Amino acid sequence: MHSQEPAVLVTGLVKRYGDTTAVNGLDLTVRRGSVTAVLGPNGAGKTTTIETCEGYRRPDAGTVRVLGLDPVADAARLRPRIGVMLQSGGVYPGARALEMLRHTARLHAHPLDVDALAARLGLDSCGRTSYRRLSGGQQQRLALAMAVVGRPELVFLDEPTAGLDPHARRATWDLVRDLRADGVSVVLTTHHMDEAEQLADHVAIVDGGRVIAEGSPDELCRGDAGNTVRFQARPGLDLQTLLKALPDGSDATEPSPGSYLVEGTVDPQLLATVTTWCAQAGVMPERLAVERHTLEDVFLELTGRDLRG
Repeated sequence: MHSQEPAVLVTGLVKRYGDTTAVNGLDLTVRRGSVTAVLGPNGAGKTTTIETCEGYRRPDAGTVRVLGLDPVADAARLRPRIGVMLQSGGVYPGARALEMLRHTARLHAHPLDVDALAARLGLDSCGRTSYRRLSGGQQQRLALAMAVVGRPELVFLDEPTAGLDPHARRATWDLVRDLRADGVSVVLTTHHMDEAEQLADHVAIVDGGRVIAEGSPDELCRGDAGNTVRFQARPGLDLQTLLKALPDGSDATEPSPGSYLVEGTVDPQLLATVTTWCAQAGVMPERLAVERHTLEDVFLELTGRDLRG
C-alpha cells in the first residue's frame, strides 16, 4: 500500500432512500495520519457518508475507497485494519465491560494492552460491571476502547465524548492525539465545535448531501469574514487616516461613540498599524481585544443552522 494514498477517498457519492437523496455527489478525502472532523446538522448526509465508508451501506453512485479497498466488496480484508466506534448496539447487554474488551482484543493480531487501555479510559473500576449497568459515559468509553484496541490503521469515532465528564473528555482528546502521533488516521464526528477545533487537522462541513466547505480549522475560521479588533478610546477619532494605513480589504468603524471596530485579516502587522495609529492620535486604546471567528460561527453562517439542528 502506497503510504501517500489517502486513508479515505470518496468521489461523487450518491445515496438514496426511496425518493429522498441523503447524499448528493459528495467528495471527501482523509489524509493518512490525520484527524478529519466531519460536521453537519442532522439530516445533512454525514451519518450516511460515514456508514458507507464503514461498509454498512452500498453507494448508489460514486466511488468509495478506504485504505485503497472497496468497503463492501473487500470487507473481509478491510475489517481487521479499521476501528469503528458504535453509538449503541453491538454489545451483549449482559457482557462485562472488560470481558468485551478482551474479546475484541483477541480478534486482532497485535492488540493494545487491555489493562493499560482500560485504566487510561477509566474503565478499570467498572470492568466487572455488565454493559447494561454501565452509565452512558462508561458505555461511551467502552465503545471507544473497543474501536482502538486492535491498533487500527484507520478509526471512525462517532461522538466520542458525548456524555463524558471534563476529565474523561480530556483523556479521550489525549488518546486521539496519541493515535495521530502513531500514524493512525482518524475520522471524527462530533457535535462539540471546540472538540473539532482542538483535534482536527481538517474539517469537512456537510449539508444538503454535499461537502459545502472544508479546510483546517484556522482556514475555515479565517475565511472571508476575517477577524476583528475592538477597542475603546475617546469618541470621534479620524478613522480616514487609519483606513489609509490599513491593508486593502480592511475596514474601521465607530459603531457607537468611543467604541471602535477594525475588521480584516488580523495579523501582527495589522495590529501594529492600529496601535501606531492610536499612538499618533495621542490616545490609549482600552479593552483592546482580537476577536476570532469560531468554527461554530462559520458553521452557522454556512448552514444557517445549529449543529444539532
